[in-house]
This record gives sequence, structure tokens and C-alpha cells, in this order.
Amino acid sequence: MREATMREAPTAGPAVPEDGPRRSVHTLVGSDGRPHPSGTPGTLGGHRRLRLYGRLDCPSALRAIAAGGYVGHRVFFADEATAVAAGYRPCAVCLPDPYRRWKALRVAREAS
Repeated sequence: MREATMREAPTAGPAVPEDGPRRSVHTLVGSDGRPHPSGTPGTLGGHRRLRLYGRLDCPSALRAIAAGGYVGHRVFFADEATAVAAGYRPCAVCLPDPYRRWKALRVAREAS
């Protein structure tokens, strides 16, 4: 027989909270460069210190994350226009065409 001091396993609560389903809150960087809560996830990821953005499936970012880096500086953007307005540049690996355009503009500015 089991002893009376043993406790029963807690029962699972309702699948949906009484006040309705919970919505995920995502933190995205806005065009002002500051984090803002959002009900929708970002479409682009970036690195806060390097000031670059790219696709969420960027091979370079995924390698860095797998190696244990990058995550502490990771930021997310709703779209490319917001990332550019916040002062971030495109990733050369996953966004080669936007990167080439950004680089050409930068070289032109430095030449003038």
C-alpha cells in the first residue's frame, strides 16, 4: 500500500485560458531603431552590433547561432524598409543584390 504522505500529480489546466487564447508578443525594431511590441513576428532578422539585417534562414546567421554566438545581439524587423530606416545594411550572404546596391551607394557617397 502507498503511504498517505504521497501527493497526487497536479491536474492539467484548461487548454485555453478563461479570458481567451493568449497572443504571442514579439519584439521588433522599428524605423526609429528602438524595440516595439508586435502581435506578428518579424520577417527579417538582424545583428544589433553589426547593424545588418537578412533573411531568417540566412546560412551565415544560422551557423553563428549554432556555434553559440549571435543570439544575444539578434533583432527582428517587420520588413526591409523598416530595417533600412533604422540604419541597418543588408547581409551580403543572403541578400546579395540589395547588398551590392547598398555597397555601390556607400562607395559613391565616400567618393563625393
